[in-house]
Amino acid sequence: MNKIIFASNNSHKLEEVQYALKDLFQVVSLKEIGFTDEIPEPYETLEENALTKSKTIFEKFGMDCFADDTGLEVEALNGAPGVYSARYAGPNCSFEDNVNKMLKEMKDKKNRNARFRTVVSLILQGKEYSFEGIVNGQISTERKGLEGFGYDPIFIPETYETSFAQMSLNEKNKISHRGKAIAQLVEFLKKEFKGK
Repeated sequence: MNKIIFASNNSHKLEEVQYALKDLFQVVSLKEIGFTDEIPEPYETLEENALTKSKTIFEKFGMDCFADDTGLEVEALNGAPGVYSARYAGPNCSFEDNVNKMLKEMKDKKNRNARFRTVVSLILQGKEYSFEGIVNGQISTERKGLEGFGYDPIFIPETYETSFAQMSLNEKNKISHRGKAIAQLVEFLKKEFKGK
């Protein structure tokens, strides 16, 4: 089976992606290839941050790889936290810290519209490709559910009454931002490797 590196040390993301690509690729984490450095994400866009991660790994290891960057964009907060979603509550903050800050910021907001956006950057045989997934929804007024990670307990996708944290991984993958971006990646890779 073909191997592909997922340039992430996030075990939750890795689990989601391994599930989606299980029939096509052996997805290898940064930890498995012995890469423990932090890859800087200095840019103001998800696209640039995802690309810098995939390029860093490809240039170092010469293997096909992909990386993602994801942001939660909240209308009432002018699109924040966006690229700063993972460190919204400050350096070395936890998922819990970020959720607490978001609930506090949104306390008196009537407009609770938000969206998750994921950009996946793939480097395959030296060529760069990009895929995007978006899911619209609302920020809830309280935590709901225990599954998932990040902002999942307070994000309710459009047409649903349950949060991402109340869904199984399979259910979430079908509609989530990362699920949509990875689905495009999977379709692309299937076409590329058909018959190989």
